[in-house]
This record gives sequence, structure tokens and C-alpha cells, in this order.
Amino acid sequence: MEFQAPMQQMGYDRAIVVFSPEGRMYQVEYARKAVDKASTVVGVAFAGGVVLAATRVLQNLMIPDRVEKIAKIDEHIGAATCGILADCRVLVDVARVGAQVNRITYDSRIETNTLVKEISDRVQRFTQMGGIRPYGAGLLFAGEGKLYEVDPSGTMRQWKAHALGRGTKEAKEYLINNFKDGLSKFDAIKLAVASLRAGQEKTTLKSTEIGVDENGKFYKLQEQELKKAVTE
Repeated sequence: MEFQAPMQQMGYDRAIVVFSPEGRMYQVEYARKAVDKASTVVGVAFAGGVVLAATRVLQNLMIPDRVEKIAKIDEHIGAATCGILADCRVLVDVARVGAQVNRITYDSRIETNTLVKEISDRVQRFTQMGGIRPYGAGLLFAGEGKLYEVDPSGTMRQWKAHALGRGTKEAKEYLINNFKDGLSKFDAIKLAVASLRAGQEKTTLKSTEIGVDENGKFYKLQEQELKKAVTE
């Protein structure tokens, strides 16, 4: 009892290294809440690649180009981020450095699965070290025709289609009802944008970002292509 009393006073949500009696880690659950409150991001696999789509919240005087929800990691990998922007930025930078280190060390580009595992390992380490907090960020990675998720617990999953953020429930329901294997790139883009709208997101030209992994290359849609995707 002498040991339990201080723990009860502190609360099981004060330290990342403390499990609750139910086996829960509250700090990780709080980090997931940060992801759940962020603007929605969606990933959809198609025949030969993956589409990433995201919406961003812009204030009237903010410069849109400085708010990035979809980032190019390497020439063949991209990521859509969701959660605390600072945490997302740090993980994107870590992923970019990891990709470049692999090029310098092995003279070849890193496999998407390997890079995603490195990021998930880093996120997981931050769930078992005292004096720090978990990353309040979830990421969708697209590369080599595959779609991966890394959540704040460090769990790594592969999906055919997936959504993160405040509109997850509605967006995922739309994806489940409308996704088909072997989609074309254009149909995958339409499905991604429609699922964002299903999640109550405003998909305007300024607020929407779309990235495409196709034929071993990752690129973001420029204004004309983006305008066509949003309007159609």
C-alpha cells in the first residue's frame, strides 16, 4: 500500500512509462487524440501506385505554401501527416535523413517498407522512455505502390485505403463502400477527394494537397491538375 498511494495521487496518465491497472497507456491515447482532432488525410492505392490527399486549415493572412500536409521524402516516397504540425515536421525530417543516409551508405534508394519501419521504431521508442512524451502525429506513407500507416504508438500497418484525422469515421466508411481493387489513378484521386468531403472537409484549391506515387516516382499535383481533381 505504501507503494500504491503515491502512484494513485500522481495518476496513471502523468508518466509515459506507467501502465494503468487496465493495461492502458494514457499518454499514447492522448497523442492519438491530437491526431483525431487534426484535418483529415486520406490514402488510396490504385493499379500501379498510391494517391495521398489532405486538407489544411489556412488563416486569412497565412501563406499557403508554408503549410505542408503532404511531403516528398525521397524521389519514390511521399508522406501525408496528421496531428501536431511540429511533431509531423520532425518525423518528416527524420525520414528524409534516413532515406539520404541509405543512398550514401548503399548507393541505392531505400525500400519503402524499411523506411516506414525505421520511423515506426522511433515513434515506439518515445512511448517507453521517461521524461519525454509520445509524438502526437500519425503518418500515411506512399511508395512503390504500397500504402502504410504509422500511429502514435509506433504501430505500422499496410492498407489498400485509409484515413486519419477528424473526419476518419465518415471518410473510412466512404472508402469501405466505394473502394475497388485495380482502380485507375484518376478514379483513385476522385475517391480520395470524395472521401475527404465525406469527412466534412472543404476541398478548395488552396486548402487541398494531393500527392501521387506512380512508376517509382512521387510527385505532388500542380495547380492545373489539382484544380481538375478538386472540381471534378
